[in-house]
Amino acid sequence: MIKSLLLKVKALLVASHFGPTCLVVSMAFGISISQFSLTQSIRIAIAIFAGQLVVGWSNEVIDLPLDRAANRLRKPLVSGDLSLSLLQRLIPIALLSAAVLSFLSPLGAIGTALHLLGLLSAALYNLKLKPTIFSPLPYLISFGLLPWAIFLAAGKCPPLWLYVALALFTTAFHFLNVLKDLQWDIDQGVLGLPQRIGRSGSIAISVLLIIIGLLFLYKPIFDQVIG
Repeated sequence: MIKSLLLKVKALLVASHFGPTCLVVSMAFGISISQFSLTQSIRIAIAIFAGQLVVGWSNEVIDLPLDRAANRLRKPLVSGDLSLSLLQRLIPIALLSAAVLSFLSPLGAIGTALHLLGLLSAALYNLKLKPTIFSPLPYLISFGLLPWAIFLAAGKCPPLWLYVALALFTTAFHFLNVLKDLQWDIDQGVLGLPQRIGRSGSIAISVLLIIIGLLFLYKPIFDQVIG
């Protein structure tokens, strides 16, 4: 019984896109700790984690027909480790949890509103924008909003370099992340911007975005070193 439960929990974490989820939660915690106490930052990170469950699980549900066609057995819904009905029931629970936990955390009303706006942007990616030339936009919007949610909750505005660099780096990740399944996506008609410009073009754009992001980081790092 315990082993079965642990396997189910593991499958749920895999379905949440656990690697990117951990990265987003870590970024949220890192930004939060610059404005709030350790305990408060942990509460914010937990709220962001609940939101990322919504993003990952909804992506799994929406992409299930494509994943089955491609026989992606690493996906829990395709392998049978999770049932579709279970994820469909858990998604609204996770969304409600994200909203409540955000509101009860230091994010408050304004931070919660921006968090939910970021989740809406991610949902639009999963539902509509993934196979279009506008596929990078949700990355720019959702990750650009993250520092704003945290800083505004603390009564401040985030520095320009922070939210611009974060948006650029995560958008670069979008172009790099699709490379592993690039041909599958093209064959299945999932033609986001990276698929349309191809492997070389995606790598070139991701490098350009990273370079620009580093330029935004350079001045505050340089000022801190010489200061």
